[in-house]
Amino acid sequence: MATKKVTVTIPEDLLDEIRAEAAERGLSAYVAEALRFKRDRDRLLELVDWLREEHGPVTDDERAAALDELEEIDSEHERRRRNAGRRGAGEAA
Repeated sequence: MATKKVTVTIPEDLLDEIRAEAAERGLSAYVAEALRFKRDRDRLLELVDWLREEHGPVTDDERAAALDELEEIDSEHERRRRNAGRRGAGEAA
């Protein structure tokens, strides 16, 4: 992948924290990952804005239904992980 060197200004205290966290990965990799994350988040927020314009805001009932569905999905994933762990432990014995 092609790269390009740029100059940015970052508050010194933030830079110190980032350098400590980025130690093994390196500062450039850490910053690139953070920028990708921010770009993706901005794109999602643009989608949310567009969906609100097209369909109106999410109602409390819709939000509650979505959260219930996510909880069911999480429970199913957890059940499958437990079952896979049991099968794996049984095969190893």
